[in-house]
Amino acid sequence: MDYYERIQSAVHFIEENLRNELKITDIAAKSCFSPFHFQRLFQAVSGFSVQKYIRNRRLSEAAVALKETNRTILDIAIDFQYSSQEAFSRAFSQCYGITPAKYRKTKIGLDHQAKMNFLDYKNKIKGELTMAKPNITHLDAIHIIGYEYRTNLNNETYFQDIPGFYFNFGKHEYYLKIPNKAAPSMSYGISCNFQDEGEFSFIIGEAIQEPVKEIPEPLVYFKIPEGKYAIFDVKGPSESVQNTRRYIYGTWLPNSNYERKEGPDFEVTDVCNSSYPQDMRMKVYIPIL
Repeated sequence: MDYYERIQSAVHFIEENLRNELKITDIAAKSCFSPFHFQRLFQAVSGFSVQKYIRNRRLSEAAVALKETNRTILDIAIDFQYSSQEAFSRAFSQCYGITPAKYRKTKIGLDHQAKMNFLDYKNKIKGELTMAKPNITHLDAIHIIGYEYRTNLNNETYFQDIPGFYFNFGKHEYYLKIPNKAAPSMSYGISCNFQDEGEFSFIIGEAIQEPVKEIPEPLVYFKIPEGKYAIFDVKGPSESVQNTRRYIYGTWLPNSNYERKEGPDFEVTDVCNSSYPQDMRMKVYIPIL
C-alpha cells in the first residue's frame, strides 16, 4: 500500500472505534507508521490533527444520535467517550455554538465532520508537485552541541515555538559556549526524541569537529546519524520554512518513491547570509530509505 492507503487504513480503524477508547499507538499501527510520523503525515495532508478529527467525528455522530434517537444526553455522552454530560455539552457547544439540549429541540442543520478519504487527497495532490525537487545525498555523522527545547507536533504548535527558541538561544549567547566548532556560520535546528503523543525535542546548536569529553552546561551533545537524506533548499521569508515542511510531509514524501527513515530531521541556517524574518537561507534535511 502507498502512503495514502496506509493512512486510510488507520482512518477506517478510527471510524470503527469512535465509541471506544482510541489510543494513538493503536491507530498508527494500522498505517504501519510510527505514532509520531503518522500524526505528522495526517496533519500535513489534511490540515488538522488526528485528535481534532476524532473529536469532530464523535461530535458529528453524537449530533445524529440526538436527532434520530430518544436516548438521554448522558447516555450519548458516555457512548462517545465523554466522562460526563457537562463535558460533552461543553465540547458540543464549543464546536457548534449550541448546546445538545437546544439542538435536539431545533430543526437547524450543523456542519458535520464527514468521514475522511485520503485517497481523494492522493488524486488532488498529483497536480501540486510544483516545488523544486530535493537533492538526494549521503551524509557522514555530524556531531552537534546545542541547547534542547521541547515542543509539540499537534496543531502545528512547533511552528510558533521554534522562532522563539532561536531568539532564546541567541539571547542567552549559548553559541559562545560551543567549543571546537566545525562551521561557525551554520546554525543547526534538529527535531528529535519523538514521543507517541506528539511531543519532541528541538535542539539548536552548531557542528563540532569531534566529540568532546565535557559538555558545557546547560548544553547537550547530539549525533546526527550518517545516512541518506533528501535536502530541500529554502530561500525567502520565514514562512517559507513552514511551507517547505508542510510540502515535504503533505505532498512530496507521500508521492515520492522514498520512505522516511526513523531518526531526526534537521535544518541548517546560513547565519551570515540570512536576515530574519524577510530573507532566510536554509536547507532542510529529511532522512530517507
